[in-house]
Amino acid sequence: MSDELERFLANARGTAATAKILSLDELRVHRGAEQTDASWGLAALRGRLVELSARGATATLTAAIEIVAEAQTQAEPVAWFTLGNATFYPPDVADSGVDLASLVVVRAHDATALARGAERCLRSGAFGLVVIDLGASADLSMQIQGRLVTLAQTHDAAIVCLTDKTEDTASLGSLVSLRAEALRTRERPDFAVTVRVLKDKRRGPGFTQTLKRRGPPGLT
Repeated sequence: MSDELERFLANARGTAATAKILSLDELRVHRGAEQTDASWGLAALRGRLVELSARGATATLTAAIEIVAEAQTQAEPVAWFTLGNATFYPPDVADSGVDLASLVVVRAHDATALARGAERCLRSGAFGLVVIDLGASADLSMQIQGRLVTLAQTHDAAIVCLTDKTEDTASLGSLVSLRAEALRTRERPDFAVTVRVLKDKRRGPGFTQTLKRRGPPGLT
């Protein structure tokens, strides 16, 4: 492991001890969670390949950032993989409570390259959460998905894939253990983010969680 990576991991794991990062309970109160459940959240996603999708008034980025912030409260290093033309605006992410110094962001040219980069991070055993923003290019071979699932289970890590599709569109594949959609509704002056579980191999579908947020203009 390089000295630079070791320094990053030491900083990321120390994030939870800093005063500016809220505890998980405080974070939920601060962000207006109307209900919480073991069906959603980092603990529920560990060891699994998860797909978070929506089309239209989407809130996939917002919902994913919630999980990133939660991981950081637990001193878990996080890696975010995104396509070169995808939306990822660091100031908005920081405004949502994420410590950018403890977040690895990698851009690649296609979905396969994103997945291979994610595999390398997971294989190190150092990351508790990996987010792969596939956007509309939502296509990962079953071979790649199989490797991701094996690594997630081996290292007790969560893999969250963000896709742009409607709820009646097929998921990435049968190896997706949990699929949810995240939609945004306007409730002036704030907005609400609703995460609805469409598929859950462990607990069954049907769980819904709504968060009331005052979001920055670029984060949707």
